[in-house]
Amino acid sequence: MRKLATGIGVSGALALTGLIAPAASATTSPDLVFSDVTVNHGKAIAAGTTGIVKAPVTYTLTRPSDLTIDYKKSFAGIVLYRGTLKSVQNMIEPDPTSPKCAATATTATTVTESCTETLAITPEEVLFEAADATTWHAAGMYSRIDQDDDGSDGHISFDYHSDVWGPLGSGVQIKRAARLTADAAPEPVKKGATLTVTGKLTRADWESERYTGYVSQKATLQFRAKGASAYTTVKTVTSGTGGALKTTTKATKDGYYRYVFAGTSTTGAATAAGDYVDVR
Repeated sequence: MRKLATGIGVSGALALTGLIAPAASATTSPDLVFSDVTVNHGKAIAAGTTGIVKAPVTYTLTRPSDLTIDYKKSFAGIVLYRGTLKSVQNMIEPDPTSPKCAATATTATTVTESCTETLAITPEEVLFEAADATTWHAAGMYSRIDQDDDGSDGHISFDYHSDVWGPLGSGVQIKRAARLTADAAPEPVKKGATLTVTGKLTRADWESERYTGYVSQKATLQFRAKGASAYTTVKTVTSGTGGALKTTTKATKDGYYRYVFAGTSTTGAATAAGDYVDVR
């Protein structure tokens, strides 16, 4: 199936070669300028083990007025890469149909456009190891394909050209999504009696494609009284084996208990659903 994006080509194997391979001919490189690149509103992206995480991208593109980009045989947009342009370790590309550009200024030789696109991140396909939880760089990509796959005349041809400009902007942090649970017992409980609040902190493991325990991490136990609108912090708890959380507190009134994890440089934040306790 043909794929027209940073990995323009006839097979998924070309997805990384667009950044790794040199352009076919430097003399054919268009004069494009990508600027004002913002990925996911400047916020970190947290990805789990399944599903699709969509991150919006905005940027400005200035191109020669005589260059047509049709998003069928030619493409321009923003990609994310880990490593350097010379040595790309991993890459995330946009939905090839997502870039939308509107002209904001023209001169005799150039057109400046305000553009948007969507990065569709499927963890099973583009996130493979813990090292992917880091700061990724944005790059502008121009790709063009000239292909004759008719074959009726005993000949086919495939010519692929790509140019990459980067890094652009401040980059974006991709993090491992976290999950958190909370369970307060016994329920109901007598006023003044001891409550035990257990829970579990896990995070996405992209290699095994499952969630695993996140140990030695601080989580706060919070309480919200029945009828109140805000939670207050009760104490801080450290996760143990398998990400287990456990602590005790005195039951004083009806309300909800939950754990909250603030996140780390590699792992997103998480908040457990509140567990209601009836105090009698």
